[in-house]
Amino acid sequence: MVRRDTKENFQWRVRNIPYPLEVYQITVDENANQIIVRTSNKKWFKRISVPDMDRMHLKLVQSNVSFTHANRTLVISYAKPASILEAEAARRQERATMKCGANEGDIDCKQQ
Repeated sequence: MVRRDTKENFQWRVRNIPYPLEVYQITVDENANQIIVRTSNKKWFKRISVPDMDRMHLKLVQSNVSFTHANRTLVISYAKPASILEAEAARRQERATMKCGANEGDIDCKQQ
């Protein structure tokens, strides 16, 4: 399982799962604050934590979960809430305003 985030979604990719889309059941466990992935044929089960949501003390909502299946890969997406989008935008803005030295990392190393 690989996590690949986009600007609008948290995204996980599970490879080499051959079952059709109708077999998967993606639900949110509100008590544990996790996404649960299972198959109706009882062949696969996984709990996915979202540390970004835990860090900001936000609860997962079932309506933000979506999933697709193509080329033996299950793609699970969770739409990021507005508060996380704002925090990420602020971090991006902060990184953009940081000054980097022109020769940062370039030092003169004299050979003997």
